[in-house]
Amino acid sequence: MTQTDRSGSANQAHDLPQGPEASGFSVTDPLRSMLPAPGSRLVVAGGCGGIGRAVVAAALAHGLEVIVLDLPSSIAAHPPAAGVTAAIGCDAGDEQQVASAFEQIAARWPALDALIHLVGYTRERVPIESMSSAEWDAIVAGNLRSSFLAARAAIPLLRAAADAGRRPSIVLTSSTFGVRVSLSGYGPYAASKAGVISMCKALATECAPQIRVNAIAPGVIQTEFLRGGTGRPPKSTGLPLNSFSAGVPMGRLGEPADIAGPMLFLLSPAAGYITGQTLHVNGGTWAA
Repeated sequence: MTQTDRSGSANQAHDLPQGPEASGFSVTDPLRSMLPAPGSRLVVAGGCGGIGRAVVAAALAHGLEVIVLDLPSSIAAHPPAAGVTAAIGCDAGDEQQVASAFEQIAARWPALDALIHLVGYTRERVPIESMSSAEWDAIVAGNLRSSFLAARAAIPLLRAAADAGRRPSIVLTSSTFGVRVSLSGYGPYAASKAGVISMCKALATECAPQIRVNAIAPGVIQTEFLRGGTGRPPKSTGLPLNSFSAGVPMGRLGEPADIAGPMLFLLSPAAGYITGQTLHVNGGTWAA
């Protein structure tokens, strides 16, 4: 079977690397293969949020180079850790701002190994029948449109890494609400997070085999997002946290580190044959 890559050249499937080594996995040192290689270049969109800060800290501790994208107010509220290559202020739902941010990234790094997209947004619970189109558009822009804009801007830099023999990857962020809507009032949030899952599959198909694309669907995680998001005025999102916690088999709500580990794993050589998948990290909520 002949497969045509996105640059227009045709590759025979049997000409591609074969076996575990094709994804960079080391059969002699498998644990080392379960994290991205030290020196890998990673962009974390939403890197000043609760999960974002955990991802950035873990990435830096493992020797990755990291650039953070976030709202200027988020960067001011939670300045990125020492060792971050750059922190770029950016509204992830604004096309021109995202394009400008990635122009700045390209000026520093001609190739990119990984993008983690953690930008997310919701508001007070409002039934769809009572919601304005502006409210709907704002929530969809904060979740689905922002994922599209960041992935589209990152792909040329990720392809440059693939052309250099590296194994680039994207991890998007969905939600348990993207699959199961257990509360009313989250229509646009649920719809946009379901859209992220479908976009993950589309991107994985379009970008294979050069770029892998996966998603994480967190359950309820203890971060500022539960109060409206980092860098935004505090407001209730209406989540009944006590009842959520009682329904989690693990007996607690999630912490940012519970998501950071799986995200870095999905960027690693050990995940080199995983693409187009959504990993649900929710403490076993759906097992109950």
